[in-house]
Amino acid sequence: MKTQATAAALPAKINGLNVQAAQDTIGAIAADKSLARFQFRARNRWVDGTENRSTISDFYGAGREDTSRRKAFEYISDEPAVLFGNDAAANAGEFLLHTLAGCVTTTFVLHAMARGIVIRELSTELEGDIDLRGALGLDESVNPGFEQIRVRMDVKADCTEEELEKLFTYAREHSPIYNTISRPTQVVVERVRK
Repeated sequence: MKTQATAAALPAKINGLNVQAAQDTIGAIAADKSLARFQFRARNRWVDGTENRSTISDFYGAGREDTSRRKAFEYISDEPAVLFGNDAAANAGEFLLHTLAGCVTTTFVLHAMARGIVIRELSTELEGDIDLRGALGLDESVNPGFEQIRVRMDVKADCTEEELEKLFTYAREHSPIYNTISRPTQVVVERVRK
């Protein structure tokens, strides 16, 4: 994230973010690249049928194990009835869309703040197309994953249309989750025997 305005020219907060804290963090990472290494973790347990629960609490970042979280986050995943579930929660594909929206939005807001751009409104709609024949093993030629994901962002900001387009492109290119799912990423799935 490159800041284009000086700290003196920027207000204390832009888009709800503390400008000085962001600049301090960016400066620390620029000075010591080991601080940029993070490891996020999730633990998942099957409940019944298609329902399972993930717990997220600890992570490694900024050169140490983080202990700032007071309680774990818990997320339930299920399937709608038409896909054999009890519809107790969003399914994994819907969570993926939520995760992508969250990351693209956060990346956009952070880089807008770094450029001194105030966002007035920002909303995103996502759609993902999947052919379940692949996931159900009915046709091995069908990809079991999403065939395409469409992300539509509606943004109103205090900047020119050209600045907004540059920000949109930059945010997309630097969103970790967008890049994780749009480029080949090594995923290791292994069976653990206890």
